[in-house]
Amino acid sequence: MHVCVVGGTGNISTSIVRRLLAQGHEVTIVNRGQRQPAPPGVCHLACDRQDRTAFEALMRRQRYDAVIDMICFNREDAASSCRAFADTGHFVMCSTVCTYGVDPDWFPVTEDHPLRPISDYGRNKAAADALFLEAYHRDGFPVTIVKPSTTYGPQLGLLRQAAWDYTWIDRVRQGRPIVVCGDGNALHQFMHVDDAAMGFVGLLGRRGCQGQTYNLVNRGFHTWADYHRTAMAVIGRQVELVGVPLDTLARFDIPGFGFCREISAHNSYYSGERLCRDVPEFRPVVGLEQGLAAVLAAMESQGRIPSADSVTWEDQVIAAQRAVGPPLPTA
Repeated sequence: MHVCVVGGTGNISTSIVRRLLAQGHEVTIVNRGQRQPAPPGVCHLACDRQDRTAFEALMRRQRYDAVIDMICFNREDAASSCRAFADTGHFVMCSTVCTYGVDPDWFPVTEDHPLRPISDYGRNKAAADALFLEAYHRDGFPVTIVKPSTTYGPQLGLLRQAAWDYTWIDRVRQGRPIVVCGDGNALHQFMHVDDAAMGFVGLLGRRGCQGQTYNLVNRGFHTWADYHRTAMAVIGRQVELVGVPLDTLARFDIPGFGFCREISAHNSYYSGERLCRDVPEFRPVVGLEQGLAAVLAAMESQGRIPSADSVTWEDQVIAAQRAVGPPLPTA
């Protein structure tokens, strides 16, 4: 197949492109060309999708068997993609589990769960999904919607629960305690980018998957405390986890705290059974420790681990919490 990836150089899409090439597909990527060059064997079309006229005209001059749109973030982007790719054989939309919100009616959350997003990101993705499904039912637009949970890889780096921050890696190496939200036992699902690519690519060309929505998640879950202890094993040192209530964390000026407030402070557990049923080849193989070790190695080789001494908020939060509560158990 000739597959177009809108994006193609991001956290997940880099692995998607690599997998497509390995399977012998012809691959075109469309982006602004500001991140990294296209890999050998990939056609790169430089275009800003926000320039709707130029983007849609360029895409209509091509003919793709399938399209994977990794950078559609709102209803306007979705409408543009419907116009740009009206003649494609299969269109796969990268959405997000954030469309479900954080107060589910049941666990694991299935694709028929009501949508109650709490963030602008989730609301805008939900609006885009709705437009695509309207186009499918009205015009037969061949869309499949994919909702990943937290998908980590070399580009994204080693995440943490309390904030979008990477200084915690250096803190662990120094033997200093780190903050988790609440008791650290919020449920979460992590998937390596290579496994996520298996799901996206596995859907291509399956007519029965058109008009469907799929959660892209691993079976089972981890707690954030388990995640951090696994990451610490990879880093090579175990340190104390200091549990701090969400409301207390919100009183401090923590850079990147929106990730905790809107996502990681809450239980996140989604069912991936529909995707496993409809794409039998989709069987994630990268274990958490293995995946985190590869990500840490990439960060080290690229010099992307910032000094813990560059921030002060974590020591301030820990000092305040220790004044009112005991530490979490170490295991």
